[in-house]
Amino acid sequence: MSHPLATCSTDEDLCTWVLDQTGNSTLATAVDWIVGKPSTLLGLIVIGVVVRWLLHRIIDRIIKRAEAGVLPDRLSRAITGGRMGAALNLREDPTYTRRVQRAATLGSLLKSIVTGVVFTVVALMFISELGYDIAPLIASAGILGVALGFGSQTLVKDFLSGIFMIFEDQYGVGDVVDLGEASGTVEAVSLRVTRLRDVNGTVWYVRNGEILRVGNMSQNWARTVLDVTVGYTEDLVHVRRVLEEVAHDLWVDEDFQGLVIEEPEVWGVESLGVDGIVIRVTLKTAPMEQWGVARAMRERVKARFEAEGINLAVAQRVMWQESAPSAASAEPTEKA
Repeated sequence: MSHPLATCSTDEDLCTWVLDQTGNSTLATAVDWIVGKPSTLLGLIVIGVVVRWLLHRIIDRIIKRAEAGVLPDRLSRAITGGRMGAALNLREDPTYTRRVQRAATLGSLLKSIVTGVVFTVVALMFISELGYDIAPLIASAGILGVALGFGSQTLVKDFLSGIFMIFEDQYGVGDVVDLGEASGTVEAVSLRVTRLRDVNGTVWYVRNGEILRVGNMSQNWARTVLDVTVGYTEDLVHVRRVLEEVAHDLWVDEDFQGLVIEEPEVWGVESLGVDGIVIRVTLKTAPMEQWGVARAMRERVKARFEAEGINLAVAQRVMWQESAPSAASAEPTEKA
């Protein structure tokens, strides 16, 4: 009887066992291909599916925690009970919605990466089990990856920037942002481009790789900065007291509960301009509410100033005009 290693490889246990039992190398090779190879390949597929399922379950757990936030439950409930919590931490708030969207996007991206990696590893093991050398495939894949990297640097840059923007939560759908060349409300965020609509209704598509800075005007909280200009003849102490009363009335108004999240402040004289004295008032508001609060505050200031007899400064222009000498006076006098 021939030695088992004459026809069977050292790792082919089934082939070696059949050859030892029967002494027939043809039968041993046939049994190995009919029973051994399919079972091994099927086992690789089952292992790949199980590994992918387990990794997806782990990603789902991470995404659930990311959606709930990082604060402990007791602290989160304590914050939610306050006025700021009502504006910032409720599930109906845009901040929570953006966090859920960001977590879902990252989860989808991680699942796609995991699926691609597991599928690639199983495919290479599948080919290797069939008896083919996978070294040329790995080398070709590396060369192809380098070529694609050099040929699509812009695309790779856009995707990497998009991943970090979503991961860092720089902005989300519904935020009002300034991206430099374009500003407006974000309508969609993908890994390659960001779509936003400006105040005129124009839709802008900005590649993520071209975004160098982001100004987010609706994240966590906002601030209304209102400059009121009064004349130089007005009593500033009286004006300041009136502005404090108007701002406080807005703060305690039931219609603005949850919109103005802190007691307004009158910072005082901001500048001495040509037209009058500028007094600055600030109100900390919930996200996306600063413009509506500013409009309401201006209306109330105008009505209260009229009732108190305080005059808002009006731009004035003084023109100096020199009269030209008449033609008669311009003529020289003739002496006799």
